Amino acid sequence: MFKLWYTIIKDIRILTRDKVGLILMFVMPVVLAIVIASVQNSTFELVNENKIPILVYSRDSGMAAQQLDTALGKVGMFSIKRAEGMHSDEAIKDMVNTKDALAAIVIPAGYSEGVLRRAKDVSRQALKDLELGADTAVAGNGRNVAVTMYYHPVLQQSFRKSIDGGLQSALQVVQSRYIVQSLYYYVNNETIPGTLESQIVANQTPVMQEPVSKYGSRQIPNATQHNIPAWTIFAMFFIVISLGSSVVREKISGSIIRLRTLPTHFGIALISKQITYIAVTLLQAAVIFCLGMWLFPIMGLPALNLPADKVALLLVTFICGWCAASFAICVGVYANTQEQANGFGAVAIVLLAAIGGLLVPSFAMPASFQVIMRLSPLHWCLEAFYGLFLEGGKLRDILMNIIPLLLITLLLQFLAFYGLKSKSLI
Repeated sequence: MFKLWYTIIKDIRILTRDKVGLILMFVMPVVLAIVIASVQNSTFELVNENKIPILVYSRDSGMAAQQLDTALGKVGMFSIKRAEGMHSDEAIKDMVNTKDALAAIVIPAGYSEGVLRRAKDVSRQALKDLELGADTAVAGNGRNVAVTMYYHPVLQQSFRKSIDGGLQSALQVVQSRYIVQSLYYYVNNETIPGTLESQIVANQTPVMQEPVSKYGSRQIPNATQHNIPAWTIFAMFFIVISLGSSVVREKISGSIIRLRTLPTHFGIALISKQITYIAVTLLQAAVIFCLGMWLFPIMGLPALNLPADKVALLLVTFICGWCAASFAICVGVYANTQEQANGFGAVAIVLLAAIGGLLVPSFAMPASFQVIMRLSPLHWCLEAFYGLFLEGGKLRDILMNIIPLLLITLLLQFLAFYGLKSKSLI
């Protein structure tokens, strides 16, 4: 026991001398968590709370054009800026290019006339099919005049589809209103009452949105809940820079050979390193979780809500840290120089994070990556954390994520032992 204790003290002293490694293990993940959470939260708010700035320019002074302008404001997702005066298409494009608005909607001249003509044509056709004997003279060209949308190239396709969906909704409301007016007039030979028109046009089935959770939690996930677990895992696995280099240094300096001459087993040294760096990963998690709970609200970001099952959270954090330490030792065993350990370790972590779902959501990956994704230990770490933070699960709900993670950890332990054995270091 004393041998293990003094070996741990030795590893702690080596760790505290590694200033670059400490920065990579603590400062970098904190900065990443703050920056990524801030950026992603801004994106979430742009979609959910803030409004997309759009420029509306109407070349039509008719009633339908005015109603379309009003309908766009009622969609709820647009912050509307109106272009006054006379503007050419090029002038409108210049306004978008200078990012006065992310998109511009141009209502063409003749839009109101086109909507009215289309409504009459649809009404006549409907009444003709119903054989109600209305005036069914040959309809004219019932096509609407096209509304033009200009968008800035920086606007991603998902946002363009959102804008297009809101625009189509507003256009449909205006067109439906005129069709209802026209049908009512042809049938009753009088103007439809305003209250009845509103009831018909606004009669929509409500949609209730609820996040799915294991035990009925209504807490809506936010950018913090998504990012803090991901960057905690990233920080844990970046101990490869310090721990991998430490193993390589001991191989090069002959420390491992000297340890073999002492009345102790080299396994104690490996256990010591794992205990030391697992403690480091637990400290990393504590720092980043505290950051999410207390600092983020001060910065105007959503606060981190810890899972109800604290025992499961501690167990998952411990297993993730153990897997990270096992990976780092394995890299250090097979690397011949510190440069190899640092270079391969850093690149490997980024790749494993990418295919594991930390950089790109797993549901957005192509089908060909689904099998490869399950080979990444970071994927199982993230799924276990998400099962607690996002789904509100308990320990029994994430066992199927913990078991593969334990198997990968044991495999890394075996590979490290086999590497030391094959190099006659133990």
